[in-house]
Amino acid sequence: MAGAAAEERRLATVVESWLGRPVLVIGDAMLDEWRFADSDRLCREAPAPVLSLRRRISAAGGAANTAVNVAALGGRAVLVAPVGADAAGDELHDCLDRAGVWDRTVNQPGRSTPVKRRMLAGNQILLREDSGDPDDVLEQDGVARLLTALECATEELRAAAGGEVPTLVVCDYGLGSLPAPVRAWLVAARDRYATVALDAHDLADWRGLAPTVVTPSFAEATRLLARAAARSDTHLHLDHHSGADPADGPSELSVGSAPGRPTPAGNTAADEPGGDPGGDSGSDSGSDSGSGSADGVRPASRLPLGRPTGPTGEPTPGEDRVAMTGDGLSVTGTGVTVNAEAGDGVDRAVLAESRLAELRAHTGADVVAVTLDTEGAVVGGADGAPRRSHSTPVPASHAVGAGDVYLAAMTLALAADAPLPTAAQLAQLAATITVSDTGTCVCRREDLLDALDVPAGDPGHPVLVAPDELADIVAAHRDAGRSVVFTNGCFDVLHPGHVRYLQQARALGDLLLVAVNSDGSVRRLKGPDRPVNPVEDRVTLLAALSCVDHVVVFEEDSPAALIETVRPDVYVKGGDYPPEMVPEAPLVRRLGGQVRTLGYVPDRSTSAIIERIRAQATGAPATGHRSDGPGQTLTGRPA
Repeated sequence: MAGAAAEERRLATVVESWLGRPVLVIGDAMLDEWRFADSDRLCREAPAPVLSLRRRISAAGGAANTAVNVAALGGRAVLVAPVGADAAGDELHDCLDRAGVWDRTVNQPGRSTPVKRRMLAGNQILLREDSGDPDDVLEQDGVARLLTALECATEELRAAAGGEVPTLVVCDYGLGSLPAPVRAWLVAARDRYATVALDAHDLADWRGLAPTVVTPSFAEATRLLARAAARSDTHLHLDHHSGADPADGPSELSVGSAPGRPTPAGNTAADEPGGDPGGDSGSDSGSDSGSGSADGVRPASRLPLGRPTGPTGEPTPGEDRVAMTGDGLSVTGTGVTVNAEAGDGVDRAVLAESRLAELRAHTGADVVAVTLDTEGAVVGGADGAPRRSHSTPVPASHAVGAGDVYLAAMTLALAADAPLPTAAQLAQLAATITVSDTGTCVCRREDLLDALDVPAGDPGHPVLVAPDELADIVAAHRDAGRSVVFTNGCFDVLHPGHVRYLQQARALGDLLLVAVNSDGSVRRLKGPDRPVNPVEDRVTLLAALSCVDHVVVFEEDSPAALIETVRPDVYVKGGDYPPEMVPEAPLVRRLGGQVRTLGYVPDRSTSAIIERIRAQATGAPATGHRSDGPGQTLTGRPA
């Protein structure tokens, strides 16, 4: 039980650490429209139900829903995407504003905003109407304005994050928002982003991006393998997964070209204008990721090699799932045929696990997460060890946008330097907890923390505690398997430097305890005009931060007595000097703990803020002198 609590706390620490993480999302944005109706009779003109509309809901879809989820999970999200100058575009802007996404979309007159309208009766989707033509290419002026928006948003996001290098998420669903010049810009600017996540229906278009993580569906992953096979005019053969019994999986996987109308004789991909070997413009809304269904099995077909020319816009029936026919063969929209004579069915997880290394090689990604809709996901990194996560099967109408949730959570976790197993676990959990009802999935940070059963602070202990309560409280946490991180300071005027410092400190353990100098102690350390804010205000603000578990006030000039009581596993100070220079270091190490110093965010300090306020009050220009880093004075004490 204690181990489970510690694991939940560890996962919650990652969720808390990505708060405010800067993320730029670019790609195919669309509007999801849900129309809920009642039906109790058939119409006289045809055997069709008569529908009475009861309510209508609009939500961000595709790249826009990914940005909404980044913001809902606690990141700082900016969306760059072309949007039509139409009513659907106006609704999409409203959705982004309500979600707190920085809307840097570019209006494209004459180009409609893609919309997916679903009509439901009794929670059953009766039909879906799609508008927005994927063949509506961006005009040259539209491309130029999109590139300008991308450049400006990157710099704006970096400046707002105090110089922190932003994360990039690319959502390419084949709707024309990412033409070749935009892809080329992103590839050339790859070094401007720390973490890069890619969700694309045609991964072959993005080989030069070298993303940190790609999140293809099973169909998209097999399509990429099909392209590789087509280029080499060979078949791919699947050996049994290491250690697996032959009865548990298929004995061969052969991947061909996608079914569609035959390519004219002699006309290969290389012969087509702008052709890319194996390229494809097939698309589906990112909002449908994770909601795949088996709609039947089509007759097997093999086509000449060259550019597959199947339908664009939406994967064909059965493409998201390998469904078996009676003879042990199956054919999907990607042209995958599986010989499974030794088994009754096909385990898509086994297939995905066996191809993770090849998928990483073909995409250039550090991490590949193959999503299997109702069956969870298979994730692989550089260590070559596949990791499997599971989900609970739900109706397809509940899982619209679950893939966007998965992508947002996975990206934030990796951007926060979480280990891959932790990132995969959080991504799957975030996607799973959003599929309880019909509608476009969005996971809030609060929902994720509630699912981990770790609210801010321990419900059994208040956030603000007295010094004589510390021993019992720390003992209770340690009995629950939690490690204790301790820091101290004045925290006079709370600013972003403090918040970033405390978030980083919290990520070093399971519990963050902050000791705050009393007003008398601050006056002795800082002078008669400090503190600016009384201790009651200072501890109230600190206690409101989700990364802070407990706050205690001490009267002494040194926290040595509290360190003796707490015996912290990690003692944290702010500063760009080595831990050996921290005065409390010998005491902490004698008690068995370790000392960490955290660098400061430039131009973020209490002294600088006070100086600016005084300069404005007197009319004198501020000197710009910075004596403190975030949360520290020149002596290393948090200000």
